[in-house]
Amino acid sequence: MPEEILFESERDLDRAEIASLLRRVADNLDAGEPITLAAGDDSVTLDPPARPTFEVKAEREGPTDAPGELSVEFELEWDESDADGESSGGLRIE
Repeated sequence: MPEEILFESERDLDRAEIASLLRRVADNLDAGEPITLAAGDDSVTLDPPARPTFEVKAEREGPTDAPGELSVEFELEWDESDADGESSGGLRIE
């Protein structure tokens, strides 16, 4: 299935700035409100359903015998035609 990038932003931020952005997303999810992503003149507003799929992934890229790059990714995913979404198990973040 082809992928269309609707919005993309990548920049270095301090941990407090990242926490503030994630907190805003969490607050909007908790309130059932849409999420607007904006940077410069680019923006997109998405309205996740009540139960989107939530994916958490930790990755290490690079050679197995040398330092690499670590990342953690959080992803909400849903079909545009799916109003309810589904749940597939319990996740804890500590």
